[in-house]
Amino acid sequence: MTKLSTKEMVARAKQVVQREARAVASLADQLDESVTRVVELLVNCKGHVLVTGTGTSHAMALRLAHLLACCGTPALFVNATDGLHGGSGAITANDVLFVISKGGQSDEINRFVEIARARGAKIIAQTEDPKSPLGRLSDVVFHVTAEGDVDPYGMIATGSSLVNGAAGDAVCVLLLELRGYTKRDFGKTHPGGAVGRKLSDET
Repeated sequence: MTKLSTKEMVARAKQVVQREARAVASLADQLDESVTRVVELLVNCKGHVLVTGTGTSHAMALRLAHLLACCGTPALFVNATDGLHGGSGAITANDVLFVISKGGQSDEINRFVEIARARGAKIIAQTEDPKSPLGRLSDVVFHVTAEGDVDPYGMIATGSSLVNGAAGDAVCVLLLELRGYTKRDFGKTHPGGAVGRKLSDET
């Protein structure tokens, strides 16, 4: 085990946060017209936005589905593996499947996407590799790249998950504003907890 002093650990922790902050900030320069195509597909969705991913992308997909719903876009997380065991029967031609996958190479994700396409759903891929199998299966590719050294070994998705989260946040806020979804609207779907009490007091 490597031994570090308290001072060294604090310094190293600061380096990690600073590096991740730079990676998230770099996303602003990456955003282009593709974000508008993503938002247009979502705002015109007549069914549900179904969000999926595996590994760390699973966690980010859960987060995105929740935030989309909070911002007035009917959204649910779906488990791609469960989808291969019958769950894909829930997908309709009115739905949009939003897939988060760093490399776009995941077999279970791509098989699930193929089923969703066959059922008539539109596909959005948030990925670093537009030319991946997932990218080729998708109607819209949301190209999101994290700095190469932001993840330990270039594999453990610490910083890149934050970049993907920020990209999703941008989409959520655009949808919220385009829909004219107000704080009052949000209060109707979030009556619980401290947030619910605060919204109730304000109205």
